[in-house]
Amino acid sequence: MNDENQPAGDGSAEHDHGALGEAEYAQFMELAAEEGFDIEDVEGAIEEAGHGPLPVLAVVGRPNVGKSTLVNRIIGRREAVVEDRPGVTRDRVTYEAEWAGRRFKVVDTGGWEQDVLGIDASVAAQAEYAIEAADAVVFVVDATVGATDTDGAVVRLLRKAGKPVVLCANKVDGPSGEADAASLWSLGLGEPHPVSALHGRGTGDMLDAVLEALPEAPKQTFGGAGIGGPRRIALIGRPNVGKSSLLNKVANEERVVVNELAGTTRDPVDELIELGGVTWKFVDTAGIRKRVHLQQGADYYASLRTAAAVEKAEVAVILIDASESISVQDQRIVTMAVEAGRAIVVAYNKWDTLDEERRYYLEREIETELAQIAWAPRVNVSARTGRHMEKLVPAIETALAGWETRVPTGRLNSFLGELVASHPHPVRGGKQPRILFGTQAGTKPPRFVLFASGFIEHGYRRFIERRLREEFGFDGTPIHISVRVREKRGRKK
Repeated sequence: MNDENQPAGDGSAEHDHGALGEAEYAQFMELAAEEGFDIEDVEGAIEEAGHGPLPVLAVVGRPNVGKSTLVNRIIGRREAVVEDRPGVTRDRVTYEAEWAGRRFKVVDTGGWEQDVLGIDASVAAQAEYAIEAADAVVFVVDATVGATDTDGAVVRLLRKAGKPVVLCANKVDGPSGEADAASLWSLGLGEPHPVSALHGRGTGDMLDAVLEALPEAPKQTFGGAGIGGPRRIALIGRPNVGKSSLLNKVANEERVVVNELAGTTRDPVDELIELGGVTWKFVDTAGIRKRVHLQQGADYYASLRTAAAVEKAEVAVILIDASESISVQDQRIVTMAVEAGRAIVVAYNKWDTLDEERRYYLEREIETELAQIAWAPRVNVSARTGRHMEKLVPAIETALAGWETRVPTGRLNSFLGELVASHPHPVRGGKQPRILFGTQAGTKPPRFVLFASGFIEHGYRRFIERRLREEFGFDGTPIHISVRVREKRGRKK
């Protein structure tokens, strides 16, 4: 409500102010200058925190064409494992990169092959998911070998995905290889960019093309009140905790198949449901099993689609089977939702089956195993009987309100001043770092940038987060806090 977000596509603003309006931004920069901070550093910190998710670039191709070498070249350091044999990279690995002042994420993938089984099929599935989740794709082809049947299959996959593609003709180490690169026009993906990932030749021109293909910021994949679309609610949890039963109960009809057999749901199922005069889009997802890379076949693809559904949702309703002990897998699912930055509601299902002893032990388990989301609204429900189902939507609305809460900079700094005065940072090495000032640079979820005179310990950051929640609410949402330390040379009179 009180956010002053820039309209999408408006290139008139010179800087991305995040959630700050022009007047608030100007006032904030004045304060930063007074405290001796480098203005460019402050602008960068606000842009970084207010940006939300960065655009994603997936690097794909068949095995041993030099994808990981290219990724190392793009990020400017040797992080991706490189070896002169196919199949070294298996999982999707994400790195942060910058080119010409623009930041983006690079996803290194395993080699894509068709008609493969076992672990190779899982590697191919990861590459396909990377394409689906990316904003643009670099398709790497070995120019010394030319276009193979597998490359042609990747081209068909890319056309089906409909993502912008930059064609990289790798292993062009000199002018003699230019002709090999030119032959790749036959793939029908536009101009091949001749590159030597090993030596760096041509990578600058290719990255210029990448920046043209990437959006300034990723598209907003979820609907919102401001956009006019229904809010997206993902139902997630382990297999057989009652996600489909809950959806059917909320809808008051059998919308999705329910069976005692765990893993009945394979694809995310979207259903528009009207509750309390508001239309919501509930997404029933496949149960997330122990570890994605230990799965195979339909279960493997189902887990990937569930992860994608969480990314597109605004609220994750995490279902936990109250009749069983909270497991490591429940905790892993919670972590996934928190890291995705979604608003969170925890629903303890099968509550009607609990006796007093189990309720006592469940409360102890919640205190110890789920302390990281003590801020999430909780509902005790029974998808079978409909018990307390009317409490689900108010909990979702509470989480969404926290997810979208914005604290004006003036009010935040008054709060920080009182906090630092009453509970200063512990002295370390004879020095006592102080939080000087801060701002909330973004929402969905709330993202704060704090500027300090020295390094702020993790424990003190957690203390700040706890006090922020006590003061301003933020029920049902993770909070991101980043800290920038003042350089000594930037101190002014």
